[in-house]
Amino acid sequence: MQSQDSLPNSPFSALTLLAVDAAQTAGALLRSGFGSTFNISSKAERHDLVTDYDYRSEQTIISMIKAQFPHHRFLAEESGATQDSSAESNVRWIIDPLDGTVNFAHAVPIFSVSIAAEVDGELFCGVIYQPMLDELFVAEKGKGARLNGTKLHVSKTTALTDSFLVTGFPYIVAENPSNCIDHFSRFLQLGIPIRRLGSAALDLAYTAAGRFDAFWEVSLSPWDVAAGVLLVREAGGKVCDYSGRSYVVGNGSIVASNGLFEHEILEVLR
Repeated sequence: MQSQDSLPNSPFSALTLLAVDAAQTAGALLRSGFGSTFNISSKAERHDLVTDYDYRSEQTIISMIKAQFPHHRFLAEESGATQDSSAESNVRWIIDPLDGTVNFAHAVPIFSVSIAAEVDGELFCGVIYQPMLDELFVAEKGKGARLNGTKLHVSKTTALTDSFLVTGFPYIVAENPSNCIDHFSRFLQLGIPIRRLGSAALDLAYTAAGRFDAFWEVSLSPWDVAAGVLLVREAGGKVCDYSGRSYVVGNGSIVASNGLFEHEILEVLR
């Protein structure tokens, strides 16, 4: 397991530190493969890519966790939900082994590993690792969020017009699901600077770190957001869906922010 030396004065549990170790090990694998030659294929939607490294990273993470907790359950992007009838634990790991595959496949160094654990159906810990910058975001319920050992807090921006936002688009963006194109246009018309990184996990981690003031998107999967949702909340922010209800992993829409102008964002999205 990862030594606490990498997280000075770490308040985090053994479960969280296992997630840290798995994320950093998988991240090292991705870093070694970045810019190399590997197989790339498409899933159901155009541009929804998967590479050899998605599978290898996921296998690495799951094998490391199973070595310590063989009966834990999993929900992972490439292998789906646990089918093993012996996996009856109250702990479920939610894993995105390579969030930002399109970037990775095109040698753009913006991608991450995202690992979260639920205990009794509630988010307990979340880890997001950006291997190219060696940035390790870690959160545990009730214990705050940290970046490379330093405590995180969301930004203090109080008005939408003063904000710096980040978003993403589903692979079926041409169909304009949930009016996502219209929403993007409305924010642009307010003159607000917006970024699109290509990794929802990093969007959330950067919101937790106060780099962005807010993030919104539709049609995301649990593995895209589980770790990041906990990071934002533990950094003092708020996460809801487009109706303003507290976000639950699996919801179809998400708004994460510092909580100071959430109502203004929701007005635009409505």
